[in-house]
Amino acid sequence: MNMPVTDSGGGHVRVDHRPVRLRLEIAYDGTDFAGWAAQTGQRTVAGVLDEALTTVFRVPVVVRAAGRTDTGVHATGQVAHVDVPDEALVHAYSRTPRPGEPEFLALVRRLGRFLPTDVRVRDVRRAPAGFDARFSALRRHYVYRLSTAPYGVDPQEARFVTPWPRPLDLEAMNAASSELMGLRDFAAFCRHRPGATTIRELQRLEWERTGTQVRAYVTADAFCWNMVRSLVGALLAVGEGRRDPDWIGGLLGATARSSEFPAAPARGLTLVGVDYPPDDQLTARNVVTRDVRSADDL
Repeated sequence: MNMPVTDSGGGHVRVDHRPVRLRLEIAYDGTDFAGWAAQTGQRTVAGVLDEALTTVFRVPVVVRAAGRTDTGVHATGQVAHVDVPDEALVHAYSRTPRPGEPEFLALVRRLGRFLPTDVRVRDVRRAPAGFDARFSALRRHYVYRLSTAPYGVDPQEARFVTPWPRPLDLEAMNAASSELMGLRDFAAFCRHRPGATTIRELQRLEWERTGTQVRAYVTADAFCWNMVRSLVGALLAVGEGRRDPDWIGGLLGATARSSEFPAAPARGLTLVGVDYPPDDQLTARNVVTRDVRSADDL
């Protein structure tokens, strides 16, 4: 708990009620959610988590995530933070944690009972100073999964894998992917959001095949709205032979979302991880991330 501090003006003692920031690791099946962000009248991941945490802590709680996934997109490695009043932390404990036991083990178990089965809080811990789930992040990792089996997708994977029962030329797709690497303006691959930049640093975009399973591994410092699914959709056009690999490079000159290809279906996309710098570099990272990029940065 935060300790009382002395008021330097009159010598009175007051209690420091600054909130405690908690870091959460979250997984969810996005099929039945209208995306991450809370929306009135819609079932969203953030909305469900806000409700559960508010019930547990008995004060209003708002969850902030590293990445606001779209409708139908899944996560196994989402990271978020919440600010909880110090005095409300007592509700996180059913008893004093045993030596060596995670501080918030009881909270994780309790949330497992409060939350629906399609969202799990896998870990909770105190966040280090300067931590912000969104602005401290160095990069986000996504995986897009498809099945080229003629029958589609096995029932056990149907909610997480996109059926694509047509041949795909992964060599051509990887060649096209290489044209997109680095710091670029991805306006052709992003739905418009007022005031938001479309300049991102794409750090990995690779395709691999195992039997009839095809996976795309996509990593960037950040992603704009609909970007991963748009990248995958454009590259599928190349893989099917409907577009040449060098067509992709030409899209980078666009100033708005291209209408030449559709975004890939949401069901195949999963946020699998978020990377952060060492604790002593978190504050500096926040400053860099909040500095909105422009064409002058290219």
